[in-house]
Amino acid sequence: EVVAGITTFLAMAYILAVNPGMLGSIGKGMSFGGVFTATAIASAIATLVMAFLANLPVALAPGMGLNAFFTYTVCFGMGCSWQFALTAVLLEGILFILLSLFGVREAIINSIPATLRKAVAVGIGLFICLIGLTNAGITASDTGTIIAFVNLNVPSALVAIIGLVITIVLYILKVPGAILIGIALTTIVGIPFGVTTVPEGWKPFSLPEAPLLFKFEWGSVLTGKFFIVFFTFLFTDLFDTIGTLMGVTEQAGLVDEKGNIPNAKGALLADAIGTVAGACLGTSTVTSFVESSSGVAAGGRTGLSSVVTAIMFLLALFFTPLFALIPSAATAPALIFVGFLMMQSISSIDFQDLTEGIPAFITI
Repeated sequence: EVVAGITTFLAMAYILAVNPGMLGSIGKGMSFGGVFTATAIASAIATLVMAFLANLPVALAPGMGLNAFFTYTVCFGMGCSWQFALTAVLLEGILFILLSLFGVREAIINSIPATLRKAVAVGIGLFICLIGLTNAGITASDTGTIIAFVNLNVPSALVAIIGLVITIVLYILKVPGAILIGIALTTIVGIPFGVTTVPEGWKPFSLPEAPLLFKFEWGSVLTGKFFIVFFTFLFTDLFDTIGTLMGVTEQAGLVDEKGNIPNAKGALLADAIGTVAGACLGTSTVTSFVESSSGVAAGGRTGLSSVVTAIMFLLALFFTPLFALIPSAATAPALIFVGFLMMQSISSIDFQDLTEGIPAFITI
């Protein structure tokens, strides 16, 4: 169980670099260090709740896709403040706690066709990949077309492409923590290219920065724009946890003869409580991570492995400066590769059945 917990942490620790880098790019008071602290603590809280309420080897952290929507659609695209977005995440989490307590969330999820649930994952995967390509400087939208390749002599683009190759090779070789190691190696590769730089006055170890506690904006709650953002967070988060739980528990052989997840209510509550905690600390929606399957493959079967993962997240707080060195060109390969992993759901969508294929295509 201990080895499984460490394995899961290594597989998903890339979120400690990607999430603060993504949300920290918003600026206006949302700093890398503050988001890093919020990410680590919210992940630890949610994972501990999963351990004690559901006794499952599943870890949680701010979800990929949801953090991209938070940053690039709500804040940059719609021009909303990050406090506005955090308020939507908070209220979505509170509603999910209520829906989970009364079993409504499970009923809603079960009523939505499995094809659409898979299509949502595919669409988010493509979205994340596109963000990675753009952050690396491989693609751009100001070339006269909606999207185009740019001059690949740009150092950040070259570093990201090298990093993507490294990540793919490590993953194919089944190296534990392939994505995290890929980020670390890409950061090193970026040094001679001038992409990875050390800030003046940088120290390798320091106390963690304070999280962005209770930074909410209540004045816009009753607007149509707020409802759209709130509903999108709600809709996406609705599928994330249940899909991950089904996959991980099935791999671990923990489901019953009817395919039901043990302690499903506790597991859904862990997701909802983690989301509320994350919003209060200053980060986007928290959800279960499919990388937990790596811990299951290493032997994890109970909540003890989740406790170990949570402890690892708390220990990571003291290494914030090391993660702060990582450039966006080094996290871009992680985004692109996670996009590939999420894209795999498309293989189980039946596009020959038009009643399934057309709605799935439109969703994607």
